[in-house]
Amino acid sequence: MPSTRTRRLARPASLISAVVLAGSISGCGSSDDSSAAGSPPSPTVSAPTGTSAGVLGIRDPWVKAADNGMTAAFGTFVNDGDADVTIASAATEVSPMELHEMAMQDGKMVMQAKPGGIVIKANSSHVLEPGGDHLMLMDLKQPVRAGDEVTFTLTFGDGRTQTFTAVAKPFTGAQESYAPGHGTPETPASPSPAS
Repeated sequence: MPSTRTRRLARPASLISAVVLAGSISGCGSSDDSSAAGSPPSPTVSAPTGTSAGVLGIRDPWVKAADNGMTAAFGTFVNDGDADVTIASAATEVSPMELHEMAMQDGKMVMQAKPGGIVIKANSSHVLEPGGDHLMLMDLKQPVRAGDEVTFTLTFGDGRTQTFTAVAKPFTGAQESYAPGHGTPETPASPSPAS
């Protein structure tokens, strides 16, 4: 597996201008409140470290900045091929990982492992976002601060792999509370996550 590298990027004003305010968004991320206020990048802004080469095109990859605990990675996966592609697993050196989704249980949205992986249909795209499917970093080994780059390796159902890099962004829209020892955040069913 390729080694993961994180490094501090300059925080130019243009990065700040690429961040937009989010409405009420529920999703996954660290319960650590030390991140500065912020939101995910606009869908039209591409992270300079993303890649579109490989099995999937990956647009606007980002990871929620966090000092410890859990956090998540997001972006848009594009499948220009004629066959469905299944992401079977994801890996990074900064944390163990799982593929997650949000699902309704007993009137609450709960985060859970996504059975069967994340499927990107042929000739379509699939958005990973707070309150939806995402790549969950389960237990950070080191802080992921705004501006850091985190490298991920996706493994597909057919055994192929693809590496991409995501920039860490501050984001306060994901405010779940995690059950001690379970790693399962719960979010009220209303309001619905914003797109």
